[in-house]
Amino acid sequence: MATFQLRTIVSAPFDENTYIVWRPESTDALVIDPGFDPDAILEEIKNNGLTIAAILNTHGHADHIAGNEAMKAAFPAAPLVIGVNEAHLLRDPRANLSAPFGMSIVSPAADRTLKEGEVFETAGFRFEVREIPGHSPGHVVFVLLDEAPITVFGGDVLFRGSIGRTDFPGGSFETLATGIRGKLYTLADDTVVYPGHGPVTTVGHEKGTNPFVSQ
Repeated sequence: MATFQLRTIVSAPFDENTYIVWRPESTDALVIDPGFDPDAILEEIKNNGLTIAAILNTHGHADHIAGNEAMKAAFPAAPLVIGVNEAHLLRDPRANLSAPFGMSIVSPAADRTLKEGEVFETAGFRFEVREIPGHSPGHVVFVLLDEAPITVFGGDVLFRGSIGRTDFPGGSFETLATGIRGKLYTLADDTVVYPGHGPVTTVGHEKGTNPFVSQ
């Protein structure tokens, strides 16, 4: 059974999931993919008496990084962390897809970048980093080790009954499907996946029913 607390903030206009996670014995929290509703995220942090220990981005698309600046302003010491092959999207409104939607989102630069296979530890959590491109150039997922069941914060890779879009610049269905099968479907069937949009799912459910990447 999971030994962490979790809150989900769903932000318009893309119904993006921001996750706040922390250990019950600690006030250090992680904010994963802060979206377009930073006020709600910070209110949840305040209401639970938490401090942001790190800001994790699974990828650099606008709806997953729009709250980075507000998180850093409120908690300047919290490192902003993203995959090494995705970091350039933070500073480029065209690459992060905000410009095509009539916006111009420029996030603070990454404080730390992560590579495939790296283990990232903070706030009582230990994540293995797995890079799964195809939706975005260097998308990573955070696999929470030492938990039963295993937990994945998966961004826009695998959804309940669907997968991340592959029609954006640099997207590839074949690359994404290969990554899902090789780096998520190799995990135990009861692995819990918290996606960037929509409801939570499990590896076993998607292996058996996902119309895009069934096994």
